[in-house]
Amino acid sequence: MDIPAPKPKIGHRFRGFLPVVVDVETGGFNAQTDALLEMAAVILGVDEQGCLTPRETLFAAVTPFEGANIEKAALEVNGIKVDNPLRLALDEREALEKIFRPIRRAVSENGCKRAILVGHNAHFDLGFINAAVARTGYKRNPFHPFSVFDTVTLSGAALGQTVLARALVAADLGYDANEAHSAIYDAEQTAALFCQLVNAQQPLYEAAKARIAASTAVTPDA
Repeated sequence: MDIPAPKPKIGHRFRGFLPVVVDVETGGFNAQTDALLEMAAVILGVDEQGCLTPRETLFAAVTPFEGANIEKAALEVNGIKVDNPLRLALDEREALEKIFRPIRRAVSENGCKRAILVGHNAHFDLGFINAAVARTGYKRNPFHPFSVFDTVTLSGAALGQTVLARALVAADLGYDANEAHSAIYDAEQTAALFCQLVNAQQPLYEAAKARIAASTAVTPDA
């Protein structure tokens, strides 16, 4: 009787890390002084063939923290009307919990040890997340504090493009300028881009995994 092969787990693909694609919309470029206005996250998984795929999209509109700076130019780009009650904005701590709780659950369900942030210019997004965590004293941040996967680097190497809009077009994923600069749209499109770029490297990954398994010079945790 043949024993079925174990189903692939995303933790196996990234050495125990769960990639989660994040996009934030903000009131400027300074994570310490400028408002965090929106957060979106796309939790990734793997299908039966071990290919990376989006699993769940999370979103929270955020109330600016007390004393936050909001640049007019930033609002002209992202189109956010901060005072609109229909935003149903949460304070930073509530917004972090809304995003982080499902991520922590996915980390556990996938046998991972931690989430790792994926983004386009990922350190920008991580900087605003970390600043909000510090301001609120939040203790259960699932993300690695400084490591990221950046689709700028990946798309630059694979597609010759570093701007998200151009990378999406080059990858034949499409780009809607009317939807751009909303956290959900940018996160979901970045997730599609990341999945495509990673899946294209699957043969290289399988060959590398085989070499590591056969090597006597590398221990599993080295």
